[in-house]
Amino acid sequence: MSHTARLSAENQPAKENGPTHRILRIDASSRVTGSHSRTLADYFEQQWLRKRRDAEIRRRDLASDPIPHIAPETIAGFYTPPEQMTGELRAATAVSDTLIDELQSADILLLSTPIYNFSVPSALKAWIDQVVRIGKTVAYDGKNFTGLVTGKRAFVICAYGAAGYAGKGPLTPFDHLAPYLKLLLGFIGISDTRVITVEATSADAATVSESIGTANREIEAAVAALP
Repeated sequence: MSHTARLSAENQPAKENGPTHRILRIDASSRVTGSHSRTLADYFEQQWLRKRRDAEIRRRDLASDPIPHIAPETIAGFYTPPEQMTGELRAATAVSDTLIDELQSADILLLSTPIYNFSVPSALKAWIDQVVRIGKTVAYDGKNFTGLVTGKRAFVICAYGAAGYAGKGPLTPFDHLAPYLKLLLGFIGISDTRVITVEATSADAATVSESIGTANREIEAAVAALP
C-alpha cells in the first residue's frame, strides 16, 4: 500500500516551503516480516529522520499492494500521442501515471529488495515496467535516449542470501540485481545511486548480525554525507 507520512520530532510542523526532502520508499521483498532488506530500509529511515525532522516519506509496498503487469492496452497507451488517447487507454496507463508521479515528486528514492534467482523479484519488475516509459521518464530522439528523472538521489538496499556477490567474489557473475538496478536508474536519469548490500543473510546468526552491522554503518555514513 502506498501512503505518505510526514514524521517530525515532537510533532513539529514542517517548514512553510515543504519538507526538506521527500523520500519515496519502495519495498520489494515478499517477506513482510523477517526481511533483511526491509529492516535496513527501516534503519535508513530512522537515521534520516534524526537528521531531517520534517522529512516526508511515501512508502509503496510491492508485496502488500502488488503492481499489475503491463497489458497490451498499457503498451498501446505508452506509444499513443496524448491527443489520441481514448478512455480505455487512459485507464490502462493510469497506474503508470501514478507511479511516475510518485517518482518525479520525490527527492530521494529508497529502494529495498532481495535477490531472487540472481535477479529482481517479479513484484519489482512489474513496478519497473510501469515506470520506464518513453516520453515520461525517458526521451528518445530517434538516435539517443535521455533520462527525464533528474535531480534525484537513489539508495538501493540489496539483500543476498549467500556470500560472494560483492567485490569479485565467486557469485559476482550471477549478480543481476544491483548492477541492473544501477544501470536502469541511470537510464531514466538518476545518476547518483548508492548501492548498500548485505550478504549471507541465510547464514548463522552471528554472521547475519555482523553483516547487518556492517550495512548499518554504511547507511549511517551515507546519511551523514547528505546535505
